[in-house]
Amino acid sequence: MIIYILIGSLLLMCVLYMACKGMQGNNKPQDSALKQRAMFNLHEQMTYARLKEILPNSTILAHVSFDALLTTKYSRTRHKYRNMVADFVVMNPQHQVSAIIAVDDPMVLKRPQNAQYQDALLTLAGYRVIRYEDVPEYAQLRQDFLQAETAPLHPETEVDEMGKKYSFYPNLPTKKIRLLG
Repeated sequence: MIIYILIGSLLLMCVLYMACKGMQGNNKPQDSALKQRAMFNLHEQMTYARLKEILPNSTILAHVSFDALLTTKYSRTRHKYRNMVADFVVMNPQHQVSAIIAVDDPMVLKRPQNAQYQDALLTLAGYRVIRYEDVPEYAQLRQDFLQAETAPLHPETEVDEMGKKYSFYPNLPTKKIRLLG
């Protein structure tokens, strides 16, 4: 009889010990605390400020997903640009994309092949892509944008506003391509 009491009390002690351990383990937070972070790094802040100063009538969008810029029929092609983001998108007053700006941050180690691949995707879709090695100077921005405004991007294409149902789509030739990779 004493053996049963000893075994029962030993089992009871084990259960109480495991219950105490389980209650102590619940004090750990399940998720980390959420904190605010800066939208732009220093290079992006300077580039954005210069773009707004040079192009006051344009809308400048930052960190735009390629999914918002590109579309395709097949999901396997869409998967190739799924996690890519354009640094800045410059839109004219008619809300058409006039250029996509990429700024290479010297503090971030990026593969140059990835940058070339992103530029090639956007160029094939008909976008004008401008890549800067560092924060662009005012003179460079003026040369790239203000002189480009006087010369049409595609002089051979005429836009007939009356014949188009949706005139806000750019009148660019479409190309069928097959991406390898």
